[in-house]
Amino acid sequence: MIPQAEAIRRVCEDHAVLANEIAAVDDLTKPYLVNEGPLGDFCDSLHDLVAHVLMWDEISLAVLTDARNARTHWSLDQRWETSEAGLLLNQSGVAAGREVPTELLVHRYESVRAALLDELQSDGWNDDVKLELAQEHSVGSLAEYVMTVPNNPAFWHAAIHLGML
Repeated sequence: MIPQAEAIRRVCEDHAVLANEIAAVDDLTKPYLVNEGPLGDFCDSLHDLVAHVLMWDEISLAVLTDARNARTHWSLDQRWETSEAGLLLNQSGVAAGREVPTELLVHRYESVRAALLDELQSDGWNDDVKLELAQEHSVGSLAEYVMTVPNNPAFWHAAIHLGML
């Protein structure tokens, strides 16, 4: 399991990579090439990538918040742990994000990122999780599991899609 400080460092750097791209582009809805993830490419613009990473962060935050409250998040159910379900979530999240004005989408992304970092910085990284569906045994290992793009280093997401990792 990756130590808590390293996980936080990676998440902060990953956020900085995307924040720098956002700042460098005048219109996030213009065509923008991103690298495919393990489930394919469903992002046509930087706006799409922000929506995609935002959805991932919101699910990760909910998993960790639920675990802290001894609840198992829906996404840990085996019905959601399939490539087909993951692709559906990714495509739907991006499609929903296209309806949100860029300014509001970026505001939401920044707000969720701050909440996610607060959750990652909280005490209990090594505490056991006692969740029916969770295969991971500690808060840190659960965080690593839900915040790892398959077949990639843990706690990176935007940097992977931007080809910077």
